[in-house]
Amino acid sequence: MSKEQILSSDGVPLEVSLKKAERRNKIRALMLVGPLFLFLLITYVFPIGDMLFRSVDDRMITSKLPNTFAALEQWDGKELPDEEVYEAFYKDFYPLAIAKEAGKLYQRLNYEKSGFSSGLKKTNRKIKKFEKGNYKEQFMATHKIWNKVEYWTALKNTGPNWSYAKYLKGMDLKFDDQRNIVQVAEDRQIHKILWLRTLNVAFWVTVFCFCLAYPISHLLATLPMKYSNLLMICVLLPFWTSLLVRTSSWMVLLQQQGPINDLIVWLGLAANDNRPELMYNVIGTFVAMTQILLPFMVLPLYSVMKTISPSLMRAGKSLGGTPLTAFIKIYFPLTMPGIGAGCLLVFIISIGYYITPALVGGASGSLISNTIAYHMKSSLDWAFASALGTMLLVGVLAIYWVYNKLVGIDNIKLG
Repeated sequence: MSKEQILSSDGVPLEVSLKKAERRNKIRALMLVGPLFLFLLITYVFPIGDMLFRSVDDRMITSKLPNTFAALEQWDGKELPDEEVYEAFYKDFYPLAIAKEAGKLYQRLNYEKSGFSSGLKKTNRKIKKFEKGNYKEQFMATHKIWNKVEYWTALKNTGPNWSYAKYLKGMDLKFDDQRNIVQVAEDRQIHKILWLRTLNVAFWVTVFCFCLAYPISHLLATLPMKYSNLLMICVLLPFWTSLLVRTSSWMVLLQQQGPINDLIVWLGLAANDNRPELMYNVIGTFVAMTQILLPFMVLPLYSVMKTISPSLMRAGKSLGGTPLTAFIKIYFPLTMPGIGAGCLLVFIISIGYYITPALVGGASGSLISNTIAYHMKSSLDWAFASALGTMLLVGVLAIYWVYNKLVGIDNIKLG
C-alpha cells in the first residue's frame, strides 16, 4: 500500500510546505545577520588580511628592476658585479629616472641598507648624462655605493617576491650574505627590548589594576544601593572624559614641578632640588595606564561579586572559620571568573596601548605599539609596521589560547 501524503490547509504536501518554511526562515536569518557579517568583513577581516599580505609582499623592487635581478642570479657575491649587471641596472633605472617614478625605490632600498637613498638620488640626477658602454665605471664615478659589495648584496637579498625578512627584523634578526639568519649588531638590537618592555608593562599594569580594583569592587557589591550607585558613577566617570584629556592631566600631575612632586617634597620624602622623575619613563607609563584601565578590571569583578550571597561568608564564620579563612576558601574562589575576565581584558588592552605611553612614557617608556605607529606615520615602512602588527596579533591570540587551556574561556564573566 502506498503511504498517504499529509496535506497542508492549502493542499500542498506537508513535507514540501515545511521545507519552504524552513528555507524562508534561513533566508530571513541570513538577511538579519548579513549587515553585521559585512561590517566585520570590511572593518576587521580585510584590514588584517591586507596587513598579513603587506608584511610578506616584496614584489615592488623586483617589478621595477627585472633585468637587474636576472643578471644578479649569476653573481657570486664575493666581488663587485661584472659589467653585465651594471648595464642591466641602467636599463631598469634609466626609464624610472626619466619618468620620475623612482621615489618608492629609494625608500624601500634604504630600509634594506642605509645610504641607498642618497646614492640613488644622486644617480638619478646624473644617469641622463651616461654614455653608451662602460656602465660600471660611470656608476662607480657617480656615487660610492656602487663601489661597495655590501650594497649589491643588499639589493640581491630583496630578490624574492615573498619574504619573511620583516618578521626577522622584528626580532632583531636578519639575512647575511649567504641568506643565513643571524643576529643584527648589538647596538642595533632594539625590538627585543621593546617586546620585553611591552610584556613587562602589561603584566604589572594588570597586577596593579587587580590590587586596586578588588577592594573597590567588593565595596561596590556590599554597600547599600544608594551609596553603591554613587561610587559606581565615580568608577564610570573616566569613560565620559576623553582619553587624551586624561593622559594630558597626568602629564601635568607627574611633571617635576607638578602637584605630586610638590607633595613628595612637602612630606620630606625628597629634597626640592632632587625631585624624582615621574614622567617620560616607565614609572609614568605604569601610573597613567593603571588609572586609565582600572574600570576595565572593576566592572567584571563587580558583576561577579554582586551575585555572591553575603550569607555564604556568615555561614563560613558560623562553622568556625575566621574571616580570613572564610574569605580565602569561600569568597575568593567564587570571584575567579571575574578575576580571569578583568585580568585578560586589561592585559590584552595594555599590550596594544599607544596614546598614553607615547605622551607620558617618553623614549624609555614607549611600547611596541609606538614603534608600529612610527613606521606607519614617519618612516612609512608599512611592510615592517604590518609585520610588527601581525606579531602583536599572534601574541594576543597565543595569550588567549594559553588562558583557555589553563583556566577555560567558559569560566570568565564580563557582566
